[in-house]
Amino acid sequence: MKMVSFEHQGRAGYGVLDGDQIVVAPASAPADLKAALVAGDVVGVAAGSTERLSLAEVTLLPVLPNPGKILCVGHNYEDHRKETGRAKVDHPSIFTRWADTLIAAGQPIVRPRESTDLDYEGELAIVIGRRGRRIPRDLAMDFVAGYAIANDASVRDWQWHTHQFTPGKNFPNTCALGPWLMTADELGPLDQHRITTRVNDAVVQDAGFDQMIFSVADIIAYCSAFTTLSPGDVILTGTPGGVGAKRTPPLWLKPGDVVEVTVTGLGVLTNPVSEDAAA
Repeated sequence: MKMVSFEHQGRAGYGVLDGDQIVVAPASAPADLKAALVAGDVVGVAAGSTERLSLAEVTLLPVLPNPGKILCVGHNYEDHRKETGRAKVDHPSIFTRWADTLIAAGQPIVRPRESTDLDYEGELAIVIGRRGRRIPRDLAMDFVAGYAIANDASVRDWQWHTHQFTPGKNFPNTCALGPWLMTADELGPLDQHRITTRVNDAVVQDAGFDQMIFSVADIIAYCSAFTTLSPGDVILTGTPGGVGAKRTPPLWLKPGDVVEVTVTGLGVLTNPVSEDAAA
């Protein structure tokens, strides 16, 4: 099952994707997709709905516009670890993003005025469906509601001002999340899938999920040891090698570029790049 969040005629909504139609969650359903996850009612949210909208007539929102937490894993593919010169570690490297950095499929990734060192990072996003703390690794996948695609675009010079990643990872409108949430049962085993990033149709990243250093189960078990994971929390699982910063010369995103992140079996997340026009 695929679920989307959207805006239509000034009203926010969500629903189940059926081909190119959205079966809209009725007024009696939880208020938004996060609330449906909290209620444990994702499968039945569109039951009895009489309203349908085509994808063409709505504006997509980030699939979870209001996640409780966004946790991100750094250097989680061996080729990316090597290209960055990072030492091998025993635990995943975790940093955070804020919800107001999120954009939807089709919306522009904004290059800020403060830097031209804007980089792409195609990633698989985990959406948590059950509340849990100190989750055993062998039970971790039971806490996954589903998956989405992310582009964790990074402002590299601001990321590298110090050893802390936070500034370079939290400029507004730099993290695309979508185009939909696919339930875990529909996508199936992750080791059968791969992720590919293209910039202006040229492949810049390509890897199988079996190349992750820390698996989804590892990540959930680790993160849930230091924080309670709740329905609607999002975890970005890291990016493969091939990032623009480690190319010669660097491949920085510029206004007019188009970035596509594809996950086999899940879909394609497409975003243009624009200049920051904010005052």
